Amino acid sequence: MSESDTITEGAEPAPFADIVREALAVKGETLRRLAERCVDPQTGRVVGHSTLWKIADGQSYKRERWLVRAVAAGVGRDLAAVQAAAAEEWTGLVVGDPLKASTAGTTVVVAYASGTTPEELPILREKLRELGLGNAQVVSGTDGNAES
Repeated sequence: MSESDTITEGAEPAPFADIVREALAVKGETLRRLAERCVDPQTGRVVGHSTLWKIADGQSYKRERWLVRAVAAGVGRDLAAVQAAAAEEWTGLVVGDPLKASTAGTTVVVAYASGTTPEELPILREKLRELGLGNAQVVSGTDGNAES
């Protein structure tokens, strides 16, 4: 494998891989330069350029928490957004705020299966009613369509 190897698009949704691909799409960026910046701020571990290539190419690699933190640091993206992308890619669960209830001081997060519609979240609607929020809108984190 070399830095000139072609990185292919995966058939499955790959939001974590897409983050790495987007970082590599920057003019003049190489796997080695990106890898130098991908340092986990907690452990100091560095992502190797071959691991970045595997992530971007949809190949198998060892999935660890420190890796997500390192990639977030290396690409300059919000850690929570990179964690959500990794969760979706690794587990198939979408992580988002279908209530659109997050504020600057509070983040509401719900994990649900990819492709789930707001109508398929009856327990969430029930809990909203229990909290006195029965009129809140429930929207899909991926398509933004709202249901009352």
